Amino acid sequence: MTRKKSAPRRRFWKSLLWTAGIIFVLFNFISATNAYKFTHFYDPGHTKSTAPVREGGWQKLEDLLFGRDYYKKPNAARPDSFSDVVLTTADHLKLRGWYRAVPHASGTVLLFHGYGENRTDVLPQAMGFVDMGYNVFLIDFRAHGNSDGHTTTIGDLEAGDVKLAYDFIRHKGEKNIVLWGISMGAASIAHAISEYDLKPSKVILEMPFATMEQAVEGQVRLMHLPVEPLATFLTFWGGIERGSWAFSNKPEQYVRDIHCPVLLQQGVHDIRVTPQETQELFAHLHQPKQLVMYQNSGHESLCKKEHLKWLASVSAFLNS
Repeated sequence: MTRKKSAPRRRFWKSLLWTAGIIFVLFNFISATNAYKFTHFYDPGHTKSTAPVREGGWQKLEDLLFGRDYYKKPNAARPDSFSDVVLTTADHLKLRGWYRAVPHASGTVLLFHGYGENRTDVLPQAMGFVDMGYNVFLIDFRAHGNSDGHTTTIGDLEAGDVKLAYDFIRHKGEKNIVLWGISMGAASIAHAISEYDLKPSKVILEMPFATMEQAVEGQVRLMHLPVEPLATFLTFWGGIERGSWAFSNKPEQYVRDIHCPVLLQQGVHDIRVTPQETQELFAHLHQPKQLVMYQNSGHESLCKKEHLKWLASVSAFLNS
């Protein structure tokens, strides 16, 4: 009798283990494919196949299993008052940017855009700084806009892009360099200052994520999917595929190495960067520091959404 009862029990546990194994493999497959797509931008016009686009549930299932394609966002035409700049990274990528000088400038502001955006998206901020009497330099990160490359590391290798832009302006003889960045751009600034010991005069960080895993959690929330364990798996595979340990990308730690005045700005309704992340970052900053919250904004351009408040807070910070 004991043997007859044990045989079905063994089959049950064997089936359960097989099912768990299949689910684990499938979950890792989905995480790996989506992590690749999150960190890869195709050139405009790219199509992954000649097959007709599927609609409805089949398309959603395909996007879930294999990830959706992300494309480089083209820049608008260069404004007449700006000049073109091309810089070459240590890994031989050409980064393209715009520079504008103003008479009797108070300094130069370097502007760094967010994930999936480009320098055109930060033109309103650039023009705000121009009106305040500053030269401005805007650059497309690797894999963004008109710059070379198709792979983003969301703040890791981009720290080197920040240093490249910083050195370009420093070699012009500029002594008063201000770094401004939004989201991924802000995180990249913090990483660059920590890793390369940059010495800007002031720093303005808008909506930086606290850690890479929390940045992925924000992306998952936008997809209306369970945050965990998906965010952990995506972070793991994203780092492995890009040859790094993504969990070590922690702007909340990098900001400890910023030893100049910092303005941290955040939208109250931001669902990608939580208030707790912002408070953690702010707590790790050295004095003098300021935190400005925007009551009508989410994870978006604070300059566009609450323009007058942005101008007032940034101008006061630069003049303090």
